[in-house]
Amino acid sequence: MSERGRPTAYRPEYAEQAAKLCALGATDYELADFFKVDTRTIYRWKNAHEDFCQALIAGKENADTRVERALYNRAVGYTFESEKVFQFQGQIVRADTVEHVPPDPSAAKLWLTNRKPEDWRDKQEHSHSGQVMLTPTINFNGKPE
Repeated sequence: MSERGRPTAYRPEYAEQAAKLCALGATDYELADFFKVDTRTIYRWKNAHEDFCQALIAGKENADTRVERALYNRAVGYTFESEKVFQFQGQIVRADTVEHVPPDPSAAKLWLTNRKPEDWRDKQEHSHSGQVMLTPTINFNGKPE
């Protein structure tokens, strides 16, 4: 029995290419643009080719891990080596230096609300006594409503 429809544009080497692109943060839309296909084709390839699907999952997990590490570093602050370039008496001078990025409270809050939601979520506690107080209002003709 012959296959119906147009032959697939998928090639086995696409799995490795897709994994690398996803590790760099590529979305399904960007993959479609790279492979010169429609986004729906990417979805079909994920369903039809297990190696392609697993490559996307692994690549996206790598990108997520990098973002998590970056968010953590922003939350707690970090130090890195750098180079300052300046001019002194007409000469270019390069000086190695160590720079520090202080902790970012917003990043720390985001990290904690996601990692420890029971302790850090924005919660509003309401208590109800079961009693309701009604106050009658009076309309313009002087009678209670």
